[in-house]
Amino acid sequence: MNDGARVIVIGVGNPLMGDDGFGLVVLERLRTEWDTGDAVELVDGGTWGMNLLPVLEDAEAVIFVDAIDIGWSPGTPVELERASLPVFLGTKLSPHEIDLRDVIALAELRGRLPERTVAIGVQPERVEVGTELMPRVAAQVPYVTGLVARRLQRWGIPVTRRSLACTS
Repeated sequence: MNDGARVIVIGVGNPLMGDDGFGLVVLERLRTEWDTGDAVELVDGGTWGMNLLPVLEDAEAVIFVDAIDIGWSPGTPVELERASLPVFLGTKLSPHEIDLRDVIALAELRGRLPERTVAIGVQPERVEVGTELMPRVAAQVPYVTGLVARRLQRWGIPVTRRSLACTS
């Protein structure tokens, strides 16, 4: 990617709906444990819906991080490449996904969906009122955060893990 490229990592989900908050937990982990420099913009997409359209259309590359319900075992990591996203546009990937599905479809229709678009996440176990991730889902936060970082590195973005100070 060229130096002026705008790469966006969008964490989506509702932190008040259990495993649906997974994408925002990973986004925060990426923000605190990885140095993405100025090359990557980390966006808390929450449940923005159609308000994400200009963010998406202005990007050179996009990674969505989310709880992605495709019927696998809870806690299973999921990576969906751009070409696979339309296959899942007919099914809900998560409870707020109707809006995200519409955003992706509209950006595609307008010819503005970046070629480098991917969804990375985990199969949720429970999406209901609550602020905690289920243990099998929570256990995947570090792994999925690493998947996002490695994807950025594959795209030529200089991403490095921060050294965390030991406080004990």
